Order: sequence, then structure tokens, then C-alpha cells
Amino acid sequence: QVQLVESGGGLVQPGGSLRLSCAASAGRGFRINAMGWYRQAPGKQRGLVATITDSDSTNYADSVKGRFTISRDNANNTVYLQMVSLQPEDTAVYYCNADVTANTKSTIGRLGYWGQGTQVTVSS
Repeated sequence: QVQLVESGGGLVQPGGSLRLSCAASAGRGFRINAMGWYRQAPGKQRGLVATITDSDSTNYADSVKGRFTISRDNANNTVYLQMVSLQPEDTAVYYCNADVTANTKSTIGRLGYWGQGTQVTVSS
């Protein structure tokens, strides 16, 4: 199995910065491929923020390009999201996601895992 634990959310003023972290733990037979961050604001669907592959290829939503940076530490299975110039419209619950390849006696194939989410609130 795979577990994702997020941290780093909080309350910040407009123009401020935050850094989110997501630590992944993978059991034997599970390989983590791409990882990413998604967010869900009240009354809206969950949407992509940024993703990063295991070869460090990145992809960003247009709304965060130039302000957010995704990175990962493959040795520790941790993905980060550095957010600067935060605006009230960035307020949401941020979720970590991992794309996983499973090869165990009971599970074979590609799976997606989600963290529990961390609240980011941008307000003065």
C-alpha cells in the first residue's frame, strides 16, 4: 500500500508564500511514478495544480504558472509545492496525489492514491 501525508498549509496574507510537503510511504511491490498537487475550493471541483514525473518533468495549471514550483526528492519519496505571490483565489484544500505501479500477489496495475488534504487560506 501507499500512504501520503501532507503538511505545510495554513493562513497567509495576499502576496505571501507557503511551502507544502507530501511524504509518501510505499510498501513492498509498489512503485511511485508521477506525483502531483490538486486543489478544491468550496463549491468547486478538484482540479490540477501541478504534477512532476519520476524524471522531474513538470506540468502546471495556467493559473499558477510563474508563481508555484513543484519539486520532488526521489530518495525520500517526498514532493513539495512552493507557492509565492498567493492570492485569495488560491484558497482551497490542497491534495497530494501519487500515481503508483503495483506488482504484488494481490494487486497488479496502475493505481492512484490521495492524501488527506491540507487547507490553504489566503486572506488579509
